[in-house]
Amino acid sequence: MDINRYLKEKKEKVDSALERYFPKKEELTLNLYKAMQHSLFAGGKRIRPILSIASFEAAGGKGERILPFACALEMIHTYSLIHDDLPAIDNDDYRRGQPTCHKVFGEAVAILAGDGLLTEAFRLMTNKPGKDHSSSDEALVLGLINEVAQAAGVLGMVGGQVVDIESEGKAVDLPTVQYIHTHKTGAMILASVRVGAKLGGAKETLLKALTRYGESLGLAFQVADDILNVEGKAALMGKKIGSDQVKGKATYPSVLGVEESKMRSKELVEMAVDALKPFGPEADPLREIARFIIAREY
Repeated sequence: MDINRYLKEKKEKVDSALERYFPKKEELTLNLYKAMQHSLFAGGKRIRPILSIASFEAAGGKGERILPFACALEMIHTYSLIHDDLPAIDNDDYRRGQPTCHKVFGEAVAILAGDGLLTEAFRLMTNKPGKDHSSSDEALVLGLINEVAQAAGVLGMVGGQVVDIESEGKAVDLPTVQYIHTHKTGAMILASVRVGAKLGGAKETLLKALTRYGESLGLAFQVADDILNVEGKAALMGKKIGSDQVKGKATYPSVLGVEESKMRSKELVEMAVDALKPFGPEADPLREIARFIIAREY
């Protein structure tokens, strides 16, 4: 399959749904809506919502029932980026080639824009799907919301972010780096896969397979990102990759080096693809997304 075409088509579908689900603007809080839109529609790849859609379809799901959850996952991801970019955390001026939210709207509005997106995500997930929803649907949705909350909160992304901040500039071991990656990034990627699987009706065996896929993919994704960051900085400086490019943040390259990190990311992708053996061609998008992760170049 053509993975680039698949990603483009699904991204367009997610973008269209995000525009449809975005809350109606109010005059007195217009600046807040503009700030939320600035970051939400800044051109991200939409990997998390696309993973939820691909997992939903691999599990046998049909229709657009997954879209509110897919969009909610992207809102949560975007909120985390807005807060990551703030001066108190990463202090970034640009995100995806555009000025970061706080550089355009100020720190206070940027913080509230992140808060708004996070809250909207949970509102979106709790919207009733239609008149014919049942108590079993409500129980399923409640479980999905609980899973997303754990992945986004203290036991997942937020917890990983704290350990990441507190580890910066320190000598850390591999288990600490793995904790940061599996929580800060991996938890939401795993949740994206599992939400799609559960909403698509995956039974226990297939859910376990998709869980193994999501665990390996989540770690591979962040390791690959770390490598891209190192190679990107080296390219901008016109230098070969050296120890000065891998110091600072607690990353796989800073602990293992770039080449061993590349080997590790390939192993993780192989593990992710291997986990999908119980599936047929319906899981090809998931397989190709995993391969796409390490095929990216700076």
